[in-house]
Amino acid sequence: MVAPVRPRPTDRGDPPVKPSWKPIDHIELLENGEAFFPAVFEAIGQAQREVLVETFILFMDKVGWGLHAALLGAAQRGVSVTLTVDGFGSPDLSDDFIGPLTAAGVRVQIFDPQPRMMGMRLNMFRRLHRKLVVVDAQKAFVGGINYSADHLADFGPQAKQDYAVMVRGPIVEDIHRFALAAAMPKQRRGLAWWPRATGSQGTSRPDASMPSWASFVSRDNRHHQTDIERQYRLAIRAAKHELIVANAYFFPGYRLLRDLRNAARRGVKVTLILQGEPDMPIVKVAARILYSYLLRAGVRIHEYCERPLHGKVALADDEWSTVGSSNLDPLSLSLNLEANLFIWDKRFNQHLRERLQYLIEHHCQHVKEPEVGHRLMWRLGLSVLVFHVLRRFPGWAAWLPTHRPALTAATATGQASEVVRVNETQLDPEQRRA
Repeated sequence: MVAPVRPRPTDRGDPPVKPSWKPIDHIELLENGEAFFPAVFEAIGQAQREVLVETFILFMDKVGWGLHAALLGAAQRGVSVTLTVDGFGSPDLSDDFIGPLTAAGVRVQIFDPQPRMMGMRLNMFRRLHRKLVVVDAQKAFVGGINYSADHLADFGPQAKQDYAVMVRGPIVEDIHRFALAAAMPKQRRGLAWWPRATGSQGTSRPDASMPSWASFVSRDNRHHQTDIERQYRLAIRAAKHELIVANAYFFPGYRLLRDLRNAARRGVKVTLILQGEPDMPIVKVAARILYSYLLRAGVRIHEYCERPLHGKVALADDEWSTVGSSNLDPLSLSLNLEANLFIWDKRFNQHLRERLQYLIEHHCQHVKEPEVGHRLMWRLGLSVLVFHVLRRFPGWAAWLPTHRPALTAATATGQASEVVRVNETQLDPEQRRA
């Protein structure tokens, strides 16, 4: 038995990140389940050769069964279909759900399933949190929307506000290569059956030759621990006049907080849209601990109060933006497997700005600097403790207990289930380029 190797501290020793930017033929912002689910189900319904789906949450509600029907129909047409879900986020898929899929030839996989202890799920760290769909290596979906009915407005007051993108063009080559290798970790070199497109060379930065560019960036727990955070920080430090960050779980590292504060101090209009009606109350408490530090520098903070915010989007100036699965909190930035699309497109940037501005004007409450009172010393002491944790957490995360995760082929009860033990180099294949 090989002894486990502890990952390196998060912010030390990582190789320089040079994301590959590739042109976009078409990109579309999909807001909430009303736009996302029909687009995904239609794309799967039109698939001719291959469908790859990764998600954190898949519930057996009307949305989950809608995805089930789309995948089943594709498999019955002879399309190669792989569905990968997380063992913590999707723990209760039944035989009635899985059986017909596997019988039709769908490859159903569960990332790191673990047994419950006294009815409780304890495997909450180092989760597969990505939400990806790739169809025929031609069309891809990237974002933060899970397959559950709480992403639809008719779910009620707890329906989530969220975002994803649909993209076509050369950038899909990168997303497809990543998703295919992650879905088949044992076949690291056996993927040549899919014809590769030509002319797929990326560039280190967008240029004026094309109006639309994108870079697909992931994070893992080995070689790409800080890639997504770095792209955020680069954009924040380069911003000249405006930054808008809308993020569901906001408790980022000290360096990113400092970059936001410094941007506001140099005259950039920095706006945060954070949870006002969170699905987990601790989220609001944690974010509010940071408010004074940011507000004193001129950062504008708005709490979205219409319903729980689940989005993970941002924009800078007139061209840069991002949509993905990564929150700005310790779990996403230091533990989970995540994926974001970083976009350089003026029209997309403007459209995203309009949608976020609509939230601010119609559904948000402006947060003001609290008045000094008798709790000042208590708040000061708590803030000192919090910033110490934020400064040290990435290094501490590397020492949390870990294990070799399993990618388990799900089958109906009574059938053989193949358990593939993999390391995260296989599960997050972009690492192999490091």
